[in-house]
Amino acid sequence: MRFKLLAATAAVALLASGSAFAESANLTIWSWNVAASALKSTLPGFNKQFPDIKITVEDLGNSQVFDKTLAACAAGGDGLPDIVSIENFEAEIFWSRFPDCFANLKELGYTPEIQAKFPDFKRTELEVGDVAYAMPWDSGPVAVFYRRDMYEKAGVDPSTISTWDDFIAAGKKISAANPGVVMAQADFNGDSEWFRMIANEQGCGYYSTDGQNITINQPACVASLQKVKEMKDAGTLTAANWDEKIQANTAGKAASQLYGGWYEGTVRSTSPDLKGKWGVYRMPSLTADGPHAANLGGSSLAISATSANKEAAWKFVNYALGTNEGQITMLKEFGLVPSLLSAEKDPFISEPQPYWGGQKVWADILATLPKIVPSRGTAFQSDAEAIFKATQTKFFAGGYPDAKAALDDAAKQIASATGLPVAQ
Repeated sequence: MRFKLLAATAAVALLASGSAFAESANLTIWSWNVAASALKSTLPGFNKQFPDIKITVEDLGNSQVFDKTLAACAAGGDGLPDIVSIENFEAEIFWSRFPDCFANLKELGYTPEIQAKFPDFKRTELEVGDVAYAMPWDSGPVAVFYRRDMYEKAGVDPSTISTWDDFIAAGKKISAANPGVVMAQADFNGDSEWFRMIANEQGCGYYSTDGQNITINQPACVASLQKVKEMKDAGTLTAANWDEKIQANTAGKAASQLYGGWYEGTVRSTSPDLKGKWGVYRMPSLTADGPHAANLGGSSLAISATSANKEAAWKFVNYALGTNEGQITMLKEFGLVPSLLSAEKDPFISEPQPYWGGQKVWADILATLPKIVPSRGTAFQSDAEAIFKATQTKFFAGGYPDAKAALDDAAKQIASATGLPVAQ
């Protein structure tokens, strides 16, 4: 704090009026890609209410934010900005290793009434005991984003794609009818995205929902990894990282992408000339009568404990994430799917979207939210992620006889790294 001594009456007056520090400040936020752009889109509305709080959003890229935040927390918070974007899946890594690195939002105004505005599954990884380290931001209900024209040219109706086997068969038709076009892409080298999406759809993940057991080698996870390999072997999935996918979208080289709902903003903002050519449909399942809902991604905002402007930072966090105005602005501009329950009932959700050929994409995407099975990252997410990616690479190269053997090995390695038991 700038002033160390305040008369008691002055302190009370400041608190009652919303601390002077909260009314005039310069704040910095670390974020990435579309998320950073979405935060910037809320600034005009925020500054109408708080004109003296100036905010700079730095787009560092996802991995850079994670690495720099870990390094800064390890250094006692030195170098952290006022506000940090944190993925829910990785959140518990920070709270477990550096419990004093971020402010307790409950001490800044995050009341039980505000907490109740968000679904429990979004708060689970952001709170420890009586400490709320971060406020939920967006969700990632998974959907297939597809090129209408490419599907139509191949005579493929997306409404008939109910299973992943249907997806493989459709991919063969689409690639044949559209030379040089792949059905979909996956970052096999740098991510576990497709496995995690399908496994979550099937109710499985690296860990149990209470975070106490390793479940990566359970039958649903085994079936999910096997299906990803089948899609890769069939040529339905080809390897591509984030930037390569965007390039393929823009160049008309990919017919589909599977991602969380936030990918809507990525497609719309990076391929503006393809307005009307994209559509959305629900993700297929392993069986025709299986589940068709999963979550990938979803972030939160945390305030650094070393920030000299925590009150001002809280005002922004609460505006951007805790109001319909803030959340719907980010949804409209950049496709960030709100976790705020009231925002999901906003009239905009049911409006036809011109970019998507008049489809009511948000109503379709958000319809799956109640069906999503929570997937826990836990404090050991980075251990499991690294082990799984190496296992997946080895499995795809023929290093295991089958998916069960691969994930049994991964489970043993994760147990060795974390000390957690493998669920029986």
